Amino acid sequence: MTKAEGFTQHPFDLKWGVQTSGLIPGRLLKTGHAHDRYSTAYFGVAPSVFRALLRRWQRTKPAAPIERFTFIDVGAGMGRAMLLAAEFPFRRVIGVELNPILARVAQRNLEIWQAAGRARTPMQVICGDAVDAPMPKGPCVLFLFNPFGASVMRRLMKRLAVAFAKRAGRLDLLYVNHEQEHVLEGQAGFTRLFLGRERRSQADAIADHRIMANQPDGEYASANYEDCSLWRWTGRV
Repeated sequence: MTKAEGFTQHPFDLKWGVQTSGLIPGRLLKTGHAHDRYSTAYFGVAPSVFRALLRRWQRTKPAAPIERFTFIDVGAGMGRAMLLAAEFPFRRVIGVELNPILARVAQRNLEIWQAAGRARTPMQVICGDAVDAPMPKGPCVLFLFNPFGASVMRRLMKRLAVAFAKRAGRLDLLYVNHEQEHVLEGQAGFTRLFLGRERRSQADAIADHRIMANQPDGEYASANYEDCSLWRWTGRV
């Protein structure tokens, strides 16, 4: 995306020399996959929102220490959430991204992050459909920044219910811009731990408002907060 097409660089990228900025509407993220029609958009999560929600999750008394959790970014895009997660001592950080162009950008960003010594844990990008991605053994925390519509969300939740059927308490979800909250509410076995807003820092709010203001078609809007929720798989029906 060019400046003429609405590209505005986020201070996060300027500071660290990575490429996670911009806003790409879902209609432009075509791969030929049947799930293309459900893609929302690419937009990097505000670092302040991500860190606040992760700290909130840590206060919920997860089933194991963070060092035993695998962090999985569902719809990883260019990998900003992965980079932020790698600053924490997770067992591993994995990103799953359907679009091969975005996945390649994410891979380059991971290499930059590792070379700069900012990654405290191994990182991996998987180019493929999140519904088909294998779930690692051990506790997992999934991050979703409204990556797709309800149809794909339902398929993912049903798959997670099967994969973690005998692993109660070993799966947590961090959901930002939770437009498909009703899907989780309708999926037996998940318990909501938090529902509310995480505020952007002033710097993030200014940057994100500028990015939104430069959209040629003005399709998306930005507030000074993100609606968020935290969920835990209990297995209880």
